Amino acid sequence: MFGEAVRELRRRCALTQEALAEKAGLSVRHVRDLEAGRIARPRPATMMLLADALALHGPERQRFLTGSPPSADGGAVPAQLPADGFGFAGRADALARLDEILTRAADQPTAMGLAVVSGTAGVGKTALAVHWAHRVAARFPDGQLHVNLRGFDPAGTPVSPSTALAGFVNALAGAGERPPADPEEQIARYRSLLNGRRVLVVLDNAGDAEQVRPLLPGAPGCFVLVTSRAQLLGLVSVNGAEPVTLDVMSAAESRDLLRRRLGASRVTAEPDAVDAIVLAAAGLPLALSVVAARAAVHPGFRLADLAAELRPVAGRLDAFDGGEPVTDLRRVMSWSYRTLDPDTARLFRLLSVHPGPDLTLPAAASLAGIAPAPARRHLAALTRAHLLTEHRPGRFACHDLLRAYAGELTAAEDDEAERHAARTRLLDHYLSVAYAADELVYPQRDRLPIDPPGPGVAPVPLADRDQATWWFTEERPVLLSVLAAASAHGFDRHTCHLAWAVTTFLNQRGYWEDWTGSLRAALSAAERLGDDRLEAYAHGVLGFAGISRERYADARRHLESAYDRYRRLGDVAGQARVELNLGWIHDRTGRPERALAHAREALRLHRQAGHVTGQAFALNAVGWSHAQLGEHHAAIESCRQALALFESADNVLGQAITWASLGHAHLRLDAFADAVGCYRHAVRLRREIGHRRLEADALVDLGDAYLAAGDAASARRVWRQARDILASLTEAGTDAVDAKLAALR
Repeated sequence: MFGEAVRELRRRCALTQEALAEKAGLSVRHVRDLEAGRIARPRPATMMLLADALALHGPERQRFLTGSPPSADGGAVPAQLPADGFGFAGRADALARLDEILTRAADQPTAMGLAVVSGTAGVGKTALAVHWAHRVAARFPDGQLHVNLRGFDPAGTPVSPSTALAGFVNALAGAGERPPADPEEQIARYRSLLNGRRVLVVLDNAGDAEQVRPLLPGAPGCFVLVTSRAQLLGLVSVNGAEPVTLDVMSAAESRDLLRRRLGASRVTAEPDAVDAIVLAAAGLPLALSVVAARAAVHPGFRLADLAAELRPVAGRLDAFDGGEPVTDLRRVMSWSYRTLDPDTARLFRLLSVHPGPDLTLPAAASLAGIAPAPARRHLAALTRAHLLTEHRPGRFACHDLLRAYAGELTAAEDDEAERHAARTRLLDHYLSVAYAADELVYPQRDRLPIDPPGPGVAPVPLADRDQATWWFTEERPVLLSVLAAASAHGFDRHTCHLAWAVTTFLNQRGYWEDWTGSLRAALSAAERLGDDRLEAYAHGVLGFAGISRERYADARRHLESAYDRYRRLGDVAGQARVELNLGWIHDRTGRPERALAHAREALRLHRQAGHVTGQAFALNAVGWSHAQLGEHHAAIESCRQALALFESADNVLGQAITWASLGHAHLRLDAFADAVGCYRHAVRLRREIGHRRLEADALVDLGDAYLAAGDAASARRVWRQARDILASLTEAGTDAVDAKLAALR
């Protein structure tokens, strides 16, 4: 009902009926009649006035003007902002400056708004950005995007623009999206999704301008807020960003923060102690928050006693960037640390071993080598002491300054053997769960064997493919950081095996840069080990990745290196896998005769190795190559043999691929009914395994078979289904399907 939509949008904009009437140039009575349903369908001019007054843009405006309910659109409206921190205080000047920038951006209808908040570590840039973003979120009805770019992460693993783009595209387009492989295509897709929308984009903790530029929308109406320890003058001079420099809090703001956290009566009762605390904390919100946490946890402590603890102590942290007085912050951190029991303190120290950006209860338990129950208690104690933040349910993050402090503590209080053991348990944890998850996602994949996890490693039970995919999605940034840490600390076998474990997920979800980067790290680790088998596997998967990204020269180089190593090892099945991929290169570059030769050699080697599934894939490749050469009866015979082997091995993916090959051969023989039946099998099986792109391909082919059989209505129906899938994936093929549909009109 149109009136209900008006009421919902008005309330979202925090407007009264009187205020909306004034903004729209309508009478209050008219607005009331609309919302009450007494005017079922207003005039178009009235709807335009209301849309302008409600600041509607993009798809939401179109829905409103057509009278559709707000939920009619199937697109994604992201809401990624972190929670606003309790007790936010001060920063009136900075908030006003951001409001001014936003207002001036609205006066330039063709331009995108861009602001950069910069300042030293711990000064509260993220808190300001998140607080302001929540204040203005209603002005961006098409959603809010947020990413921590980790530009100054102590682990040295900033988020790449490609990774951030993949996450944004998935959030904007929905769960079925698979970002393009090419970086320029990723940027184009991201900007296309934002076109016509009003979206707020918060890019937190940027390292430099080059990390930010690919993430800037091209659409007017969007606004980007960047935070960084650097000034990012390049964004200011080249991209027209408005700079906002965030200094330490004033004494008045610091007192206000303590007042909000501790209550006015307690702060007012001890003004001298409050002044001493404010002076010692040097205006850093992080320091003040930890002081306030200690005072709040101990309501019986006098603030004067807490202030007395701020006398100089031996320091461990280096100076803040920008020359801030770090000794004060270190002393404040030590307060919370000294209140911890020995086991909780040990876990805090070992947090410096975890590369971030966050961790879960099982990871923390593995890090300390303890059971989950005591680990849960320790995490709760660290959270209460503000030494950890549970920024999402079950996920704990540690500020980088606190992580540095923990690193100094473990260097002073724990020996290297303890840290090595903790790192080993942590890597065993992530590797064992990642291997189990990968087996659920792709059970037929050939895997290198791994050693079982050592004692003290906490498991993560995963019931099915959906849970495994969810775990990979949640842990992807952590897994990449863990893989980098494994490489940096000489855990070369862990590096190799982690790279294999994440390959399927990263490939299917379109995290191309992360995928190839992890494989390159695995190859370097394998070379350091001098392990021919690990090197062969790394080269082989890099070759597969190169074909997927149409980098055929690189792919061939890696595949030839893999083949040499498999041959030295006497690994016949490995040689066969390489032959199949070499044949794939020839097939994709229009040389079916050479593709057939490689497929036949792969079949011979797989038979020699007794590898049933490998034989099936090779037989399908032989059949497909025959079909490309016009030898369709031979193609059918080979593919039927492949199908029988796939069925005996219960390999659904192989069956789905082979049914499509059979459909192709039957269609070329004008056996239309047989082709339709084969393609129906292919669609059903591909839908069963959840591979959307393969399902779309089979639907396109099924439509061709229907049309050849004279059933244009069925062809139109399945082509529309294919087009919907391809549009959601934004991959090549939409134009071709559109042309097929247009030809039926």
